[in-house]
Amino acid sequence: MTNEDMKVIAGVDTHADTHHVALINEHGKHLADKKFLAFGSGYREIAEYITQYGPVIAVGIEGTGSYGAELARVLARDGFIVKEVNRPNRQARRLHGKSDPLDAYQAAESVLADRGVSTPKTRNGYVEALPVLRTARTSALKARTAVLTQISGVLTAAPETVRAKYRGQTSEARAKAMAASRPAGDITDPAVATAVTLKRMGARYHYLNAEIDETDAELARIIADRAPALLEINGVATAVASQLLVTIGDNPERLTTEAQFAALTGTAPIPASSGKTTRHRLSRGGDRAANSAIYRIVLVRMSKDQRTRDYVAKRTAEGKSKMEIMRCLKRYVAREIYRVLRNPRPASVTNDLRPRRLALHLTQVQAARELGTWPTAISRIERGKSRDQDAIARYRNWLDQQPQK
Repeated sequence: MTNEDMKVIAGVDTHADTHHVALINEHGKHLADKKFLAFGSGYREIAEYITQYGPVIAVGIEGTGSYGAELARVLARDGFIVKEVNRPNRQARRLHGKSDPLDAYQAAESVLADRGVSTPKTRNGYVEALPVLRTARTSALKARTAVLTQISGVLTAAPETVRAKYRGQTSEARAKAMAASRPAGDITDPAVATAVTLKRMGARYHYLNAEIDETDAELARIIADRAPALLEINGVATAVASQLLVTIGDNPERLTTEAQFAALTGTAPIPASSGKTTRHRLSRGGDRAANSAIYRIVLVRMSKDQRTRDYVAKRTAEGKSKMEIMRCLKRYVAREIYRVLRNPRPASVTNDLRPRRLALHLTQVQAARELGTWPTAISRIERGKSRDQDAIARYRNWLDQQPQK
């Protein structure tokens, strides 16, 4: 068989400094393997190397979300079909051992067998900016929580003269008051040292709070511009929407069915039957961060959405447990999210509502009173800040019914 007749599958075991590439033919025969440096020139050498034995069917890469991210981007730009290879089979490792060449060959064999592989995220669009921003936000949230805990710990053992100043205040108000304080005196005095420390912690809390608010505003701006329909789903806010977009990536078409999306988010029902018992349980697989986001949506709907509350009451009367009911709700939510992500639509146009209200000589207070809401809610609708489609529709219908003046 000549090189022109042979078809090749490549497997790559990725590391921080080097990538090991292995080649097999379409029948699984091992052809060659080689180690390359993990930077620009190394990526180009890999692209040249894998084509030496014939046309490349696909390239299986371990860690397309970490060490192999840039290699996957480079090969995809060059026209190669890139597959993400899941964690190597542990049984095969126990039987045959572990090394970079073995892992690379196993990656190629996984692509050949179409086992444990998936289409990776493209990582070249606006969604790639979201996990970076979320990383800063998450670390700031953890640091802010730690600061509040440390403040409580310091106050517990502080002199009464210091504790009395902040007694009865909430954690946030206490931190702000500490940041604004002006301690003075001998630093060797325990009361002065405590006051100085609390001021620094309060200032740190204020800085972290500002960082979180700034990041939230940036995330909200990206989502409002690129995926506004996602914010229209009941229970979805900026933090939840950004996580769902991160999970599905810039290429949602890689998930061809809503069942695949449910499996990815850990909301697919898993059989847990035995003997005379027939039941399903919550899935513990998939992206746990996305599963947590959907869980938060369900919690919001169970507390505030009347239709969901009626459903919960109905299933409870049927004898379902809370966990079983939430499993069903999470599956419904995943189906709704998948449809929105696969079929994006532009945000509702609301910039005509304010001129119409003013033409009718009506105030926001009057509109809010008639619709049973707050003037701020009317203001958000008119400024395009609200994604509540029911509220927008009710406001528009109410304006339609008003007599012309």
